[in-house]
Amino acid sequence: MPEKTPDAPGAPDTALFLRSDDVMAEAVRHARLPLCITDPNLPDNPIIYANAAFCELTGYAMEEVTGRNCRFLQGRDTTAESVAAVRKLLAGQSVDTVEIVNYRKDGSAFLNALQIGPVLDPEGRVRYFFGSQLDVSAKRAAERQAQALADRELRHRLGNIVNVMSVIIRMSAQEETSGSELGRILTGRLEALGKAHIDSIVQPARSTPELRALALQLLSVYAPMGRRQVLLSGTEYALPEHLISPLTLVLHELATNAVKHGAFSCAGGKVQLSWSADGQALQLRWEESGGPAVSVPRRRHGSAIIRKLVSASGGSLDFDWQATGLVVTASFTL
Repeated sequence: MPEKTPDAPGAPDTALFLRSDDVMAEAVRHARLPLCITDPNLPDNPIIYANAAFCELTGYAMEEVTGRNCRFLQGRDTTAESVAAVRKLLAGQSVDTVEIVNYRKDGSAFLNALQIGPVLDPEGRVRYFFGSQLDVSAKRAAERQAQALADRELRHRLGNIVNVMSVIIRMSAQEETSGSELGRILTGRLEALGKAHIDSIVQPARSTPELRALALQLLSVYAPMGRRQVLLSGTEYALPEHLISPLTLVLHELATNAVKHGAFSCAGGKVQLSWSADGQALQLRWEESGGPAVSVPRRRHGSAIIRKLVSASGGSLDFDWQATGLVVTASFTL
């Protein structure tokens, strides 16, 4: 159950706030986003106004929240770190967002993306604080589910390393006649292949990679002839964390298919990867050329898996087996 605190002494005059700016008051009153106003000039910075959306989200009536500090929404799973972050924003009188576990009147928890900021008077003094609440519980749960699916499939696909290694060895042997040079090339390529796979697993928890660097690292180790078989086109773009695993798995799957059946199965084949982002979606195009004759596969297990993965991430994937080479277009929701 949520932690309860006593009402602040003296009921605040919410009419004073509402009369101070009729336009702002109407906007706050009818906003669909849950909002509350607190008065730091009263003891314990109590809520002096909450709109209907706030009451609907929390389950409390207006008269149950006015005069109380917002901490009454905290409970068992509210972390000390999130509470400290809220206090820091209030003390610094800055605008920012903190994700904090809050509780409704019925005791149910929700993850609240709480945005806090000061309302200043003409002299620049803090008159009020506003707080906007957004329940992001479902969104974060969906992101975790998609991430777990991506990680499971990525680990499963590591079994393709054996197939890729065999092609790399075969084509490298055709390229080099010197035993010592062949050994050097194979060692370098196989080490790079292993590093690419390992990095793609641990990277999501470690950093935010740039798309060009990630694509070049992955594709160049799958291409038996190295980077000369890979063409990249797109602006610098730092991948959002929730897209790292899905995109990595898609590139692994497409590259593996290209090694087995497509452009990477022969020395003259090439893969061109291009991308663009508009703030709402990341668009990718994979285009193979110079490979063997293309035929639509009877079994599409691999493509079905990555379609499911991309769909779980809120995106779409389309395969076009053109005579000149496979063309894949993908869209990932940002």
